[in-house]
Amino acid sequence: MTFMSKFLLYIDPGSGSYLVQMIIAAILGAMFYFKNIWFRIRTFFTGRKRDDKKEPGA
Repeated sequence: MTFMSKFLLYIDPGSGSYLVQMIIAAILGAMFYFKNIWFRIRTFFTGRKRDDKKEPGA
């Protein structure tokens, strides 16, 4: 059993960078998700929508 546990503890650089990439993507995805929820809650209570940038005279 000790022979197998040595192999399970090793993370090569490719796997490590992929793991870091997944963690960063999960954090950014969660931030985007909660930002959208916060926007919907704020819009519900204020009754205002996000201002679209329109060109003058349009």
